[in-house]
Parts: sequence; structure tokens; C-alpha cells
Amino acid sequence: MIDVHEVLDKLNPNQKINYDKLLQKMIAQWQSQSVRPKILLHSCCAPCSTYTLEYLTQYADVTVYYANSNIHPRAEYERRRYVQQKFINDFNENTNNHVQFLSAPYEPNDWVKTMRGLEDEPEGGARCRVCYDYRLEKVAAKAVELGFDYFASALTISPHKNSQIINEVGVEVQHVYSAHYLPSDFKKNNGYQRSVDMCKTYDVYRQCYCGCIFAAKKQGVDLAQINREARAFNVGKDGDTEFAHINFKIDQETEVQS
Repeated sequence: MIDVHEVLDKLNPNQKINYDKLLQKMIAQWQSQSVRPKILLHSCCAPCSTYTLEYLTQYADVTVYYANSNIHPRAEYERRRYVQQKFINDFNENTNNHVQFLSAPYEPNDWVKTMRGLEDEPEGGARCRVCYDYRLEKVAAKAVELGFDYFASALTISPHKNSQIINEVGVEVQHVYSAHYLPSDFKKNNGYQRSVDMCKTYDVYRQCYCGCIFAAKKQGVDLAQINREARAFNVGKDGDTEFAHINFKIDQETEVQS
């Protein structure tokens, strides 16, 4: 597989990196080599995965990794998890793709402990960088464990997130886990607007905050109301059973290698 540094090292160290063009260069190399890699894609929610999946599945086999212990309260985490599963199911049915789903354990206490001392940081500041690192490390570790070619994140589709920082963190994380990070800036090329349009087409729930309790409080989000709405939404829903067919399956080749 292609290491992002094969492309990064050829750039002027003082120039701002266009991560969208970097991804396009890597995809062009896959196509020239007739390669269709396996990508473990971190997704924080269904809206961020919409256009991201539409784009990546043209060139790769993608499994969504829902690793988001930052989401508060638990009922909202569960609602977003179900909506993510349903979107993957509907997307596969409409496009004849075979995107799979995998979920990390929900460990909010561990996440809060990691954010200690950063509670009052502004949105987009130091706390966000640590949060990106916290989640991308989990994705990289799982990608190595399961034999994926790349790990990536759908976070770069959001205009509210700093794609430069997300990608810098991803490149740093790949060195720790000996994994291949896939750079991106999915909001480019009208990607964010396409995600908005796809949410309307697929009737996808769009949340009003990233999930972080500290950011939500600063934004004045009524978390009690969010909790009531999420609990009501979740009644009678079991995504693991309803969408069992999209759950990630370890193929025989992976089992032999392990």
C-alpha cells in the first residue's frame, strides 16, 4: 500500500498541504496498479459518512468504524449509532455496495479522563485535537488488528472541523501503529453540500452538536431535551439485530493470517 509520506515528502515543507489533492494522487496510484484497498473509516455520525462513502466506495472496500465515546448522553450515542447503521443499510441497497459496520466499545468515562484539564478549551482548540487523537488511535489499532490497508476519518467533511489538524493527527498516529493513514478533505469538491443533499434523500437525522458535553454546554444545547428525544427515538430499535447483515465479517484469509 501507499504510505502518505511517499507523497508528502515531495512537497515543499513550508506550503499548506491540500489533503484533497493528496487523496486524489493516492487514488490515481491505486487505479494505475489495479488495486482496490480495504479502508477502515472512522465515522462520527451518519451525515458525515454520506458523501464520504459515496466517494470512497468508487475505489475501495469500506468498513465504517463507529468509535465515538465522546458522544453524550448515552441515549444520543445510541441514536446516532442506529442512524449510522440504517444509513449504511439503505446506501448499500440503493447503490449495490457492500459497506460493513463495526462499533467500538462505548467508554465515556475514559474519554472524560483523557480530556481532563481541557474542559474549558474553546471549540476547535486543544481539546478537539486530543479528541481526534483519542479516536483515530482506536481506529488505527483496529485497522492493524483486522488487516485493513488504510484507516481514515469522515470528520474532514465537516466545515466546523479543521481538516489540517485532523490530517496532521492522522499522520502522527500512523507512525505509532505502523498503519497507513488515508488523508482527506471530503468537504472539498462540493462534498459538504452533497452530504446535506444525501441526508435529505435518505431522511438522515442531523444532530445540532458534535456530541462533546463540554462543547454542548458552551453552545447552550439543552442536553436534557436531547436525552428525552433520543430515548423516545430508541424505543423498539435494535440496530445490531435489524441490520445484522452489515456487521463486519472476518473473511477466511484474515482468519488464516491471524
